[in-house]
Amino acid sequence: MKWMRRAGIVVLSVLLLLTGTGAEAFGGKEKTKEMHLEEAFAGKEGTMVLKNLKNDKVYVYNKERSKERLTPESTFKVANALIGLETAAVRDEYEVKRWDGVEREFESWNRDHSLASAMRESAIWFYQDLARTIGEKKMNEYVSRIEYGNQDISGEIDAFWLDSSLRISAAEQADFIEKLVEEDLPFTEKNQKTVKRMMIQDEQDHFILHGKTGTRLSDMGLGWYVGFIETEKGTWVFSVNIDGTGTEAKNIAVEVLKEKKIIKK
Repeated sequence: MKWMRRAGIVVLSVLLLLTGTGAEAFGGKEKTKEMHLEEAFAGKEGTMVLKNLKNDKVYVYNKERSKERLTPESTFKVANALIGLETAAVRDEYEVKRWDGVEREFESWNRDHSLASAMRESAIWFYQDLARTIGEKKMNEYVSRIEYGNQDISGEIDAFWLDSSLRISAAEQADFIEKLVEEDLPFTEKNQKTVKRMMIQDEQDHFILHGKTGTRLSDMGLGWYVGFIETEKGTWVFSVNIDGTGTEAKNIAVEVLKEKKIIKK
């Protein structure tokens, strides 16, 4: 029940004050196990956090990196969409914004987009326009309420998550996604369900994969893949970042999910 979960969060908050940051406490849990994914990361620096929500077991590769706050890049679209829906900056997942005619990096961006299609194609311009519509005051309020990373939106309102002021760790990303799965974020259940539906990337008989990539486009030197997978046996949340691209991070996540037989090969 949600009230029991909230009570647990209060207790956890007290414990965190006594033991340190959320990332540190997370890394010290008895149910946390180390993963050895050096081969999957192919010599590149990175981390992965994987949590089974059925039994709360957490698996981590490169625990120190999992606590390091990095810019979220396009994974922030998940939070941005939630905030946009909650503040009525966008009506629903189908509302379309007209393309302004400016040619951008990827051909798939150069057309009209809805909230959902811009999430799927990771069209930055749509979510930048959405952030401007939300405005700095409401954006700051909600980023603080959801305790998103360092909660610093001091960069420009339409770019603070893109190699700028906002930073979040892989452990914090996993926690944020878990709250979204449980619909325990400070948004309506309808809006949380909408964003989860928008994140679906692969739907098969035995699983549904929800995720969002993010890449630092300035140098392709930071890639993210965060999300969750629903299976017949339960739900797992995951967060991967790598000194590479979002595509690389996604490939690693899918490979690990297959190796652990969460996704049936």
